[in-house]
Amino acid sequence: MRMYDVITAKKRGAELTDEEIAFVVRGFTKGEIPDYQMSALLMAICLKGLSMRETSTLTMEMAKSGDMLDLSAIHGKKADKHSTGGVGDKTTLIVAPIVASLGVPVAKMSGRGLGHTGGTIDKLESIPGFQTTIPAEVFIRNVNEMKLAVAGQSANLAPADKKMYALRDVTATVDNISLIASSIMSKKLASGADVIVLDVKTGSGAFMKTFEDSAALAKAMVDIGNHCVRKTYAVITDMNQVLGRYVGNWLEVREAMEVLSGAGDEELTLVSVTLASYMLLGCGMAKNLAEASKMAREALADGSAWAKFREFVARQGGDVSVIDNPEKMPGTKLTVPVYATSDGFVGEINAEEVGMASLLLGGGREKKEDAVDPLVGIRVDKKVGDPVKVGEQLGILYANDEAKAEAAKERFLGAYRIVKTPVPPVAPIYGYVDEDGVHKA
Repeated sequence: MRMYDVITAKKRGAELTDEEIAFVVRGFTKGEIPDYQMSALLMAICLKGLSMRETSTLTMEMAKSGDMLDLSAIHGKKADKHSTGGVGDKTTLIVAPIVASLGVPVAKMSGRGLGHTGGTIDKLESIPGFQTTIPAEVFIRNVNEMKLAVAGQSANLAPADKKMYALRDVTATVDNISLIASSIMSKKLASGADVIVLDVKTGSGAFMKTFEDSAALAKAMVDIGNHCVRKTYAVITDMNQVLGRYVGNWLEVREAMEVLSGAGDEELTLVSVTLASYMLLGCGMAKNLAEASKMAREALADGSAWAKFREFVARQGGDVSVIDNPEKMPGTKLTVPVYATSDGFVGEINAEEVGMASLLLGGGREKKEDAVDPLVGIRVDKKVGDPVKVGEQLGILYANDEAKAEAAKERFLGAYRIVKTPVPPVAPIYGYVDEDGVHKA
């Protein structure tokens, strides 16, 4: 088999065979296929597209290119949840304890934040002592005994994807739905769950800016998951403003704890309960979504989700006294309020700019090796649709550096667009995707 012939076939619009796709992925991962030939194939894929079968085969071959997490020693159906990335997105910290408290094993591999989006691992590591690098046998034992473990992704998880993405980034071949979907799903399939629920963000703070693009990506990923015999759902959620009220690692942990104790932000609660409900439904714990949602809400109301979170933190080395008494954590040196400069209504908040403001404070990283300050971040006081007057507080910056705070303040203020006429509030959930297709909420 020759790479030249594979490129020619796709250039002419032919469907590649499973054998051809396996040949490409394995050869490129081993370094036997040069970058210039892979770049040519990626461009041909962007121009001619991939069928559902081709996309699924590509995804599974990418998943098999590195470590495949073996969860067979974990009892029962395993559920996982993945977000396409957003600002203030701390749902894993809420969803995982809800689902685990109801008896569903959650064995989750999570990543760090990069750019304006946060990472679950960074959030968990803001808890003093919390360990995200744990031996495989401890990871599996924790899930079997208490139904929950979260660890950092293996460096060798889907290495073909890492190599391919580096090429796509510099050859204008990023924006192809099949390639985006296979990139995300290869890591999910390698992580070994039986049920996968995808939180696909849409809006200014998301990779996909429109509902149509988000729905197309969600459908492609759901189709891949179901084709690869994993029960897969997607929920399309808003990222035209911060989810909840806080951005920043420890601040987001605190907000998640508020929801887990039954007294948190209702929009964040709704998104978290919806994601948890699909995980419960996929694992056969409920007959329908309404029953699953009732179960999830009850786990919050009766304290079982909160108890599971405390147990989870303790099992992975975290200081539970800080969970019980968050005021034990030190504050930042500076607390900087940001005030509105005009009267009207909040017409728009650019979520990506809010995320960038948090990054400027030190709460995120531009490069993988950058250090993160776990304490800094932002509280959002005014959201889309809220009335506002000159001098009224839009939010607060928590900072440890005056120059960084000044730069972040300008960025945060610039994220707001104040309009003269009333604006309806933003719906947190736009729709969902199952094996039957896309459904608007």
